[in-house]
Amino acid sequence: MGSVNKIPFANYVGRLVTGSQIMARELKQSVHKIFNKRQEAADILREYYIPDYILLPESEIRTGYHVPACPVIVFVNSKSGGQLGGELLITYRTLLNKNQVFNLAEHMPDKVLHQLYFSLEKHKQNGDELSAVIQRRLRIIVAGGDGTAGWLLGVVSDLKLSQPPPIATMPLGTGNNLPFAFGWGKKNPGLDYQSVKAFLDQVKNAKEMKVDSWHILMRMRAPKEGSCDPIAPLELPHSLHVFQRVSQTDSLNEEGCHTFRGGFWNYFSIGMDAQVSYAFHAERKLHPEKFKNQLVNQSTYAKLSCSQGWFCPSLMHPSSRNISQLAKVKIMKKPGQWMDLHIPHSIRSIVCLNLPSFSGGLNPWGKPNKEKLHSRDLTPPYVDDGFLEIVGFRDAWHGLVLFTPNGHGTRLAQANKIRFEFHKGAADHTFMRIDGEPWKQPLPMDDVTVIVEISHFGQVSVLATSQCQSRSISAPPSPYTCEDSQYDSNDEEFEDDSEERKKLGAAATFRIPDEIDIAHLS
Repeated sequence: MGSVNKIPFANYVGRLVTGSQIMARELKQSVHKIFNKRQEAADILREYYIPDYILLPESEIRTGYHVPACPVIVFVNSKSGGQLGGELLITYRTLLNKNQVFNLAEHMPDKVLHQLYFSLEKHKQNGDELSAVIQRRLRIIVAGGDGTAGWLLGVVSDLKLSQPPPIATMPLGTGNNLPFAFGWGKKNPGLDYQSVKAFLDQVKNAKEMKVDSWHILMRMRAPKEGSCDPIAPLELPHSLHVFQRVSQTDSLNEEGCHTFRGGFWNYFSIGMDAQVSYAFHAERKLHPEKFKNQLVNQSTYAKLSCSQGWFCPSLMHPSSRNISQLAKVKIMKKPGQWMDLHIPHSIRSIVCLNLPSFSGGLNPWGKPNKEKLHSRDLTPPYVDDGFLEIVGFRDAWHGLVLFTPNGHGTRLAQANKIRFEFHKGAADHTFMRIDGEPWKQPLPMDDVTVIVEISHFGQVSVLATSQCQSRSISAPPSPYTCEDSQYDSNDEEFEDDSEERKKLGAAATFRIPDEIDIAHLS
């Protein structure tokens, strides 16, 4: 038998001690790195932090706080995006002061902001410099669908603040047209810490942009039988997007008439597209468990387009429902002067567009090249010029052209006021949609006319990233937007509409009713 080399016991002990020291050193370095990362993250998040003495009325006033570069108030619709809203709420409350993050299912934003600005003003008057800085730098984040985003825009517009905070819209719905129009994307965001930190960084670096808001008024004689109140699909809330009947004390009220009013930021549409959207919302309210995924939602929407006859209108959609046979359309080119707008007989849907984002980020107006702008006396579609773009569609096949390079619908007009006058007895109902919220609108058969009128309301500030699709009349175009040198793929006849841009006042409020259940808002 060969001899076996024996390592002295002391050598074993020495190796164990050395290994332990190396492990201890590596562990210490790892802990140090984790601590540094957490400290770095804490330093970054301090730039968004608002202390409790400003947020909570009864809190003790303290000094020595870091002055944040981008203080934020965050509103999350916990019911949006399936379960995503609730998870996102937890992440924000973990990263920021939990008292600057609000669940819209529990807190009304108008009350939150009213209290916040009252507190800021009080502390400013007492000489608190931090409050003055926060008020000047404050930005709002709203996470939810288009309905939620529009709600917050309306609330801030309603408050009529001397320094209204700009709003960043975090996509958490199905269409996400508002976030997409200003560069925030249309896919639901990540819910982890790093994704939320990255979004906060985008908010800090985003640029302010003005966006128009629009008032919509509908008036009809009180019907002899039945009701003409808007019928929402399965209790879809009458938020700022859907008509509310005005009170008898409202200046818009007329004796013997039913008058409804609402407001929107992105678009108003009437016809087949609204009918398909109505069917989708009704199905989603009946079977919410089937609508937890964006891809599934979009697939369902496509199937409903077929079943509702949007692809085969000659078989499923009577010609009597074509817009020209349903209503007369008028536009205003000069204040106080209405003119008839010619609508081709084949048009079954009309979209009055404020932002270049419709049905999940599509642009129905397109981008006319410089020659066409000049020859037709058009202007580029700015979001803050007080004008809407009016586009028509024949059917869903016509709508598919939007997926082609430079595709667009039938450009009908640009106008700062639009009026639909429904013909007596043309139909007992029609379908309408505002910013993604559809409804079935009864029409009285015994009325001479039913009038729907859209006019400019005001503006609010939003935040836009470098990938913003929208264009401002007061700023150069983004490098991400198509320029006038690109040509349309299909051009059609329209009525020309040129006029100096003017701002026309309208409604006085976008307030959401207190009794509305936010759980049903997109």
